Amino acid sequence: MTTIPISPSPVSPSLIATLPGHYYTDPGVFRLEQEKLFESMWFCAVRSGDLDKPGAFRTVQVGRENVIITRTRTGELRAFLNVCRHRGARLCTEESGEVRRSLQCPYHAWTYDLDGKLIAAPNLIKMPDVDRVEYGLIKVALREWLGYAWVCLADEPPSFEDTVMDAAVERLGDAAAIEHYGTERLALGKRITYDVRANWKLIVENFMECYHCATIHPELTEVLPEFADGYAAQYYVGHGAEFGTEIKGFTVDGSEGFAKLPEVSADQDRRYYAITVKPTVFVNLVPDHVILHRMFPLAEDRTVVECDWLYAPEVVASGADVSKSVELFHRVNVQDFEACERTQPAMSSRAYRRGGVLVPNEHHIGLFHTWLLDRLGEAHA
Repeated sequence: MTTIPISPSPVSPSLIATLPGHYYTDPGVFRLEQEKLFESMWFCAVRSGDLDKPGAFRTVQVGRENVIITRTRTGELRAFLNVCRHRGARLCTEESGEVRRSLQCPYHAWTYDLDGKLIAAPNLIKMPDVDRVEYGLIKVALREWLGYAWVCLADEPPSFEDTVMDAAVERLGDAAAIEHYGTERLALGKRITYDVRANWKLIVENFMECYHCATIHPELTEVLPEFADGYAAQYYVGHGAEFGTEIKGFTVDGSEGFAKLPEVSADQDRRYYAITVKPTVFVNLVPDHVILHRMFPLAEDRTVVECDWLYAPEVVASGADVSKSVELFHRVNVQDFEACERTQPAMSSRAYRRGGVLVPNEHHIGLFHTWLLDRLGEAHA
C-alpha cells in the first residue's frame, strides 16, 4: 500500500491542521477508503421496514460492491453480493422490487431461493455433482439496529456493539439513552434523497460542527439558539441543544410538533441530540421524531444521501401533516450540502494543497481525521 504523506501548513497553538486537499479529490484515496472503511466496517444499507414482504428486495452500493438485501419467506432479512455465480452477471438490475419466491439471473436463468441457495438452472439436472449450496449466492453479514439493516462485507466483521452501537454511548454517555426514542418502532413519514457533488468527508465534517450555523442556518438557530454560538451538539458528551424559550416544537417556524415519543425522558424533552456513526450515518433525535441520514459515497466527489424522517406510527397512520418538521431539516440539509459543494472545488486548489485549519470549537473534527488516518494505515500529521 502506498502511503500518501501529509505536509500540513504551520499553525498557531490554538489551531489544528486539517487534512490536505488531495484527501478529498484523489481517486486513489477514495479507493483506499472503499477498501478500509466501506467494505470493512458495518454499513447502514436499508430501512428494514422498506422490505415489508417476503420477496421484497433492494440493491445498494457498498464500496465497490453491489449488495442485494431481501426478505425471506420466513421473514428474515438476508444480504448477498449481487453477482450470479455462473458467469458473474448482475443478478438484480433494479434498485428495488419484489419477487415471488426466487431471484433469477437475466443472462442464463440461474435461479436462487431467497436464502441464496441455487435451486434451478438450464440443464442443472444433468449436472448432479454441482453443489447447490456451494454455488449459491455469496452471503454478506447483516445486523438490524434502530430499524435498519446494517451489512458488512468483511470476512470477519468487527464487533457490531463496539463499532456501531458504542457510537451512541460515546455521544450520549448512556447506552440506554438512544433506546428511549424507540427508533425501530417508528414509521417513515418522509424520505428525501440528495445527490451531493462533494466528498463524503466534507459532509461528515460539516455535520459534526456548528461553527457555520449562525452563517447559513437561520431557521435552525432560531429553534436552537445556542447553535448560534458555534458549539455543535456533538462537542459535549451527553449534551443536547435546548429549544428556545418561545419555541414549541422542532419545526421550521417553531410551532407545535407532535406528542413526545412515549419513552423519551424528561431530561431529553425539548432537546436535540446528534450522533455520528462512522463512517456514513447521522442520527438526529428530537422529542417527537427521529431523522436519520445514510450516506452512499459513489466517487471522490459524489455522495448520495438518503434522509428519513421517522414518527410515531399513529402520527403517520393518521395522515397528519409532517411538512413543518420535515421542512426544518430539509432546509438544513440543502444549506449544508450547498456549502459542501462550494467547498469541493477548492480541495484541488493549490491554496488548499497543505490543507486548512480547525478553530478551537472544531477540534473534535481533528479526532475524526485521526480516526480516518488510523483506519487507512497512514501517518498522522
